[in-house]
Amino acid sequence: MRQEIIVEPKEEKSLLADLEKRSDPEAERLKRFLQMPDLSREAGSPIHELVKRILAIPDLKDFDVIKDPEIVPVKESFDLFNFPPDHPARSRSDTYYLNPVRSLARAKGASPKDLGEATSNGVNDDYILRTHTTIMWYYYLRLPEIQARVKKGEPLGLLSYGKVYRKDEIDRNHMNVFHQMDGLYICKREEQEIGVAELQDILIKIAQAVFGSSIEYRFNKDTFPYTDPSLEMEIKVKERWVEVLGSGVAHKKVLDNLGVDSKTWNGWAFGFGLERLAILSMNLPDIRLLWSKDERVKRQLHLGQEYKEVSKFPPITRDISFVVKNDFAPNDYFDLIRDLGGDLVEEVSLLDKYENAEKFGEGKLSYTYRIIYRSNERTLTTEEIEPIQAKITKGTKQQFKADVR
Repeated sequence: MRQEIIVEPKEEKSLLADLEKRSDPEAERLKRFLQMPDLSREAGSPIHELVKRILAIPDLKDFDVIKDPEIVPVKESFDLFNFPPDHPARSRSDTYYLNPVRSLARAKGASPKDLGEATSNGVNDDYILRTHTTIMWYYYLRLPEIQARVKKGEPLGLLSYGKVYRKDEIDRNHMNVFHQMDGLYICKREEQEIGVAELQDILIKIAQAVFGSSIEYRFNKDTFPYTDPSLEMEIKVKERWVEVLGSGVAHKKVLDNLGVDSKTWNGWAFGFGLERLAILSMNLPDIRLLWSKDERVKRQLHLGQEYKEVSKFPPITRDISFVVKNDFAPNDYFDLIRDLGGDLVEEVSLLDKYENAEKFGEGKLSYTYRIIYRSNERTLTTEEIEPIQAKITKGTKQQFKADVR
């Protein structure tokens, strides 16, 4: 029988309490992200409907469901799962770290050297906002009752879903807060050898549960730190192939790291973003629609039903050019724009980037970005956008020590 398991470690409560006491820009940003609703558990959301369909797949009906923390330790997120030291996911320009000292130092314009020194003893530098629901392996396999089942040699299946957080570009297909679902099945090798055929079988059943039995699909080799071999699945949507699901054989090193002897045990795993499946199922033109409160939009958000534009409201476009040090991280800049523009920002695109030491000085670069403001629910006015653009200009100068041109 399926178990519903909720993991609430003491350290997460303590970290949340510390975060609540802070008022620096990074803390305010993280608090806002954490307070956003989990659409995978919100009745009426197509993200929730996706979860229900996958949970109902007969092969997964006895799988446990674990709800694990959204603030997780770095070591357990990356080291245990075989992420190399230089993997992009470890970067502060890709992942949200909780360190308050670094956040405050950055807000005051500290240099990279100063930031490194400021965080050398910072305990919260060891925690991040969850970047993947794959972390469920760690929380599940360390539970005493699950360890007892491993000792008995029982096969184990588990699923986890919910919000994850990654710094990202701003456009109609990406948000830095989104939803993911992961699955894992392990058993003793003497009972079953898990390979590519088992991976393909479970991915086909998931794709058919979401898109129907007639969906066209194909598989490609891929690479993930925690599976080997690994596969991606693509489906055919209006004559183009789109990646939708990733999977692999559970990596021997990762199983060993988590206390499961890979000489005795093996298994398969999958993971995917739920938004991508929802967008493809409904042909949604904008990811922000999944969060809309507009009833004209909400009543259309049903899997398999093609979305029809309520109205295409006109955009307001603003460009911003500035010169900044060459350690500038675009994803950090996108966070500033999200903070100030919220869901009124449809897209941010790089128009120009160049270096001219004679004109700007050594170690400096010029950037020009175009910000497109557009609401899915109403027509924006210049009077509404100008104050936001002015705040972005001010923030660009203050937070990034930029010379706005």
